[in-house]
Amino acid sequence: MARVKRAVNAQKKKRKMMKLAKGYFGAKSKQYRAASEQVRRSLRYAYIGRKQKKRDFRRLWIARINAAARINGLSYSKMINGLKVAGIDINRKMLSELAIADPAAFAALAEKAKAAVNS
Repeated sequence: MARVKRAVNAQKKKRKMMKLAKGYFGAKSKQYRAASEQVRRSLRYAYIGRKQKKRDFRRLWIARINAAARINGLSYSKMINGLKVAGIDINRKMLSELAIADPAAFAALAEKAKAAVNS
């Protein structure tokens, strides 16, 4: 069996890892083993963070909608249910933007939701 010489590939692999570890504190940016462990962890945290970001934004939108709905005499759940019954299909992100940027339009939606819930 032929001998496999990995010198160039091994150096490429190490260079890639050290480039990813650039800016880390202490040994984590200087030593390959410490750097590779930290990069592995960092990539895992980044992956988890991308999922958490979606949850966090949804929670923020719901909190904003709830606050604006209560100003208009509704709870969050009644507001969402009323919009669904009224056949108004608008997502939470847009509702929260309306609540901040255009309270009058949000109030009109709240009135339609209130009418749909009470009827």
